[in-house]
Amino acid sequence: MATNLAIDDNLLKTALVIGGLKTKKDTVNMALDEFIQRRKRQEVIDLFGKIKFDKT
Repeated sequence: MATNLAIDDNLLKTALVIGGLKTKKDTVNMALDEFIQRRKRQEVIDLFGKIKFDKT
């Protein structure tokens, strides 16, 4: 899906260097993937203490 976005050039350049990637597209895709993974982990962490565990 083609999308036009106004992304802060400094943030993108920094992410390119830190991520060690060659393209802006790869950098944005990696950032989105990491964002999603982090949010999913937080959802699991938020469940701690809310689910009853049956040891039997």
